[in-house]
Amino acid sequence: MMRIITGSARGTKLIAPEGENTRPTSERVKEAIFSMLQFELEGRAVLDLFAGSGQMALEALSRGAARATMIDASREANAVMIENAKKTHLFERCRISCADWTAFIRGAQGRETYNVVFLDPPYAEGLLPDVLAKLADAGILAPGAAVVCETDDDGNARLTRRRMTKAEIADAELAYVMQDVFGGDETLAACYTVERTTSYGRARITVLRPAEEA
Repeated sequence: MMRIITGSARGTKLIAPEGENTRPTSERVKEAIFSMLQFELEGRAVLDLFAGSGQMALEALSRGAARATMIDASREANAVMIENAKKTHLFERCRISCADWTAFIRGAQGRETYNVVFLDPPYAEGLLPDVLAKLADAGILAPGAAVVCETDDDGNARLTRRRMTKAEIADAELAYVMQDVFGGDETLAACYTVERTTSYGRARITVLRPAEEA
């Protein structure tokens, strides 16, 4: 069961699109993410680029974000997002669009900026490096924006069960982020600062910030 954890819409039950194309973020992971972001939502603009049910953006709105843009290429997902936004009484602060993520970023360039961005693309498609590159090029990230990435951590979970020092674990995690978040692209990695990366079962959450220009 999905629900809004806290805020103005606390306890509201949400629905999810049917089928295997949408993978809702678990409540444990969602609680961890919003604990990281608790002081960064009030009055801010949020973008959820692979929104599915819209639960991440709606949770942010419930906690005080000013507006949220939810993008998904699935018509079914868009219908679900609209229903969930109305159930939570947050619909008026939402922009919900059935669009390809590349088309959305291209259209938003020079027009909009966002303070918090949620990125949870399909694990198997390896889209995250391309998404991060296009976000950086488009200039739609506000200064100091939090970019929250969810990736598949099944391989790295095995690493952390070995006897390793804290420094070795940190090095292994950063190597994982370099490969799975940035696709091994050092130029792309230089566009962002890795603020933190933590695994929750199979999911790994990595919080990025746009790198400050020298």
